[in-house]
Amino acid sequence: MSTKEIKAFSDQAKSDPALGEKLKACEKVREMIGLAKESGFVIIEDALYPPNEPQFTEDQLSAKLVKALLRA
Repeated sequence: MSTKEIKAFSDQAKSDPALGEKLKACEKVREMIGLAKESGFVIIEDALYPPNEPQFTEDQLSAKLVKALLRA
């Protein structure tokens, strides 16, 4: 269920430039989860990490989150 929420949050951030900028500014996973919650999404942290399929693109995230969430 949470991966659907992550995908929905990612899609919202792609379509809303202000939210996208806030997402890009997040340096920590907890900041990103808090931003998602403020935006009406419930994200379970474990669902963000591999081996789950990444729901964000590299250009959506800060360098720190790219390393944490998009590593292969």
